[in-house]
Amino acid sequence: MTCPDPRNFHLSDARAARAFREKLAIPFLPSYPAAKSIRKRRKPLDTFDVDTAVAGAGVIGIAIARALALAGKDVLLLEKNGLIGEETSARNSEVIHAGIYYDPGSLKAQHCLRGKALLYQFCEERGVPYRRCGKLIVATDDREAGKLTGIADHARANGVDDLTLLEGRDAVAIEPVLTAVAALNSPSTGIIDSHALMLALLGEAEAHGAQTLLSARIIGGELEPDGRVLLEIGGPDPMRLRARSFVNAAGLWATDLTRRIDGMPPAPDLELVKGSYFTLAGKAPFSRLIYPVPRDGGLGVHLTLDLGGQAKFGPDTDWLSDSDPAQIDYGVDESRRAAFAAAIRQYWNGIREEDLLPGYSGVRPKIAGAAYPDFRIMGPDSHGAGPHAFLYGIESPGLTACLSIAEEVAGMLT
Repeated sequence: MTCPDPRNFHLSDARAARAFREKLAIPFLPSYPAAKSIRKRRKPLDTFDVDTAVAGAGVIGIAIARALALAGKDVLLLEKNGLIGEETSARNSEVIHAGIYYDPGSLKAQHCLRGKALLYQFCEERGVPYRRCGKLIVATDDREAGKLTGIADHARANGVDDLTLLEGRDAVAIEPVLTAVAALNSPSTGIIDSHALMLALLGEAEAHGAQTLLSARIIGGELEPDGRVLLEIGGPDPMRLRARSFVNAAGLWATDLTRRIDGMPPAPDLELVKGSYFTLAGKAPFSRLIYPVPRDGGLGVHLTLDLGGQAKFGPDTDWLSDSDPAQIDYGVDESRRAAFAAAIRQYWNGIREEDLLPGYSGVRPKIAGAAYPDFRIMGPDSHGAGPHAFLYGIESPGLTACLSIAEEVAGMLT
């Protein structure tokens, strides 16, 4: 199987590559002899030198690997799991966010706005399924209606200038089962197939020479005096890798990973927040995403759609007492169903509790100790430890922001 022409790369090429890979039951593309030779060598703990190692094959790590490969770097993407994108990247709302709520000037605001534009362009050019379906932020009483202007002003400060204020009757005219006295319409909000996105990004990265090793958990290592990073790789084929440049994009595990490598810059504590989703039995009653006016510091239980038309509600907010990602229980607590139904009934009084089915859950890593935690992206200029990058607290809007974040990290390291 030959690599697709990088100048004409399309999602269909990535799908063909993935099908070929799965047929042969191997965790990397066979057309890259360096990765193959690493897996075939059996001498215990041989050390292999690599230019750039990226830890974490979620959407952020894959996007960074692609950006670095496009910049001419030799990239090895390491993933501790047996498949790409098994954790946060696979357990989210799959929403392309407009950038409405983030603090003006924050990394979340900057990367969401830039990432949204890059992501829509990438999807259009590469055939990644998406839909610019729009979103309504719904006020269900006069008190909430009074907050909509402030939300629009906040969004405008972030560069989101396409929101329009609707009277209740106008909102109900476009979403007939909605309960609303007013609403904000966000036309640039959308939905995306996150798995297709990761596949397209990975295919393009590999088409430009990046290599992927799955089931390759980093169990330890050290920062060497010359600035290179020695990594101890566990899994079915233990080895050592010495990387000139290292990127920690391990998501939930980012702090844990940095602390396993001696000599690395200090990593912040993370807090883990679980969010559960219930899916709707039957046809979705809305064509747009429906969000309540924020209250109590959260966005509330909102309705999102997937590209197949399935409606889902969530996530809620459950701060986990244990910050160890190995202890996460992804089960959905069915006792939360009644609270979900009560929240949904504020903007859709047709919901019945029995129509809510346990869906799935995801966990968001947040920087501990901050009321409104931002992304933290540390490059050589901020830590002084060499040509390395560390990403912490990459939660929502990480999916939307992935290409913009990758652009920044590649700029730090090239």
